[in-house]
Amino acid sequence: MKKAILLIIDGLGDLPTPKTPLQAAKIPNLNRLAKKGITGMLSPLKRYLIPGSDTSHLAILGYDPAVFYCGRGPFEALGLGIRLNEGDVAFRANFATLNGNKVTDRRAGRIETQVAASLVKYLPKKIDDVEIIFKNSVEHRGALVLRGRGLSSNVSQTDPHGSDLLEDCQPMDNSPEARKTADIINKFTVLAIDALSRAPENQKRDKKANVILLRGAGDYTCAPSFYERFGILGACIAGGALYRGVASFMGMDIIMVPGATGDKNTNLKSKADAAVKAIQNYDFLLLHIKMCDSFSHDGDFEGKKKSLEKIDRIIPILEKSGAHLVITGDHSTPCSLKAHSGHEIPILVSGGERYDSVSKFNEIDCAKGGLGHIKGKDIVPLILNITGHAEKYGS
Repeated sequence: MKKAILLIIDGLGDLPTPKTPLQAAKIPNLNRLAKKGITGMLSPLKRYLIPGSDTSHLAILGYDPAVFYCGRGPFEALGLGIRLNEGDVAFRANFATLNGNKVTDRRAGRIETQVAASLVKYLPKKIDDVEIIFKNSVEHRGALVLRGRGLSSNVSQTDPHGSDLLEDCQPMDNSPEARKTADIINKFTVLAIDALSRAPENQKRDKKANVILLRGAGDYTCAPSFYERFGILGACIAGGALYRGVASFMGMDIIMVPGATGDKNTNLKSKADAAVKAIQNYDFLLLHIKMCDSFSHDGDFEGKKKSLEKIDRIIPILEKSGAHLVITGDHSTPCSLKAHSGHEIPILVSGGERYDSVSKFNEIDCAKGGLGHIKGKDIVPLILNITGHAEKYGS
């Protein structure tokens, strides 16, 4: 049986201005794989539907979001190594800067990861009969988990996003569970502001990390494992908590790699070397690289182009594994929009498939490829087929 590495380049797709970053980048290795492999265009969910990072990964890995999506919060928590119980309510969290009642920086000046970690100790651990679990991730990011009886994820976020005013958490229905959860969150917010404002780590910061913003509430529920569903043993290498969390949700092993930070400075060679080593013990490996998406959200065309060139340089390392390579993204994030979009993403398959006449890996050329226009739900069957793990349907 053959093995497969699925390389997800986060935010890969873009729009031409007049070229896309993929078209402008010097990516000889990706172009070489495109020339000897087969290409196409991927819609993770449905064509022109704008995917979230969580729902797109679920779909690409064969878990229909309409069935298995439980909100982003649980994935963030799982990705940080928090063991969740059925009924836990989890939130995606941000350290942010509050002046009066106005949120002046949703990322607290992109606070250093180490400083954020030192602030966690000041947060409340229990409110009324509810246990509070908070863990930070990279920079300003983190996850909050509420554990107790009578809770609900059907509550509003406190993250103002389009506004600058800190929001109270509101129940989204009239149930006692939603009212209780909103009350706990509002108490947590007040206590966190007080404690963080007095924290020594914040006293010399221009942009104090003095409030926790919450969004993406979800009730954790167990799901059948990737192995149970597809019969192949899978693992994941990713710097970002969300992507590790999605893989954990599916029962995949998580391989932690020194230097895999999930930001623009992640150590790509270490991740590639770890992937080559790990795939020897697995049938399938998900390798996630975040950096392109970060540059896209900042509108940094040149930064995205250079990051694609860096990714191109690890392709020969991945080829040494002998595994088939499937290379794509989870969504488009055009630099001109600084946000996700519903545009399709180029995909290439190296090994185990037919080949086509496409010789360059980008959004324009791959639209002519032999895979055609496929959806996220097609990826796992494709991988099962090229690795020899697919089972015949019917007699």
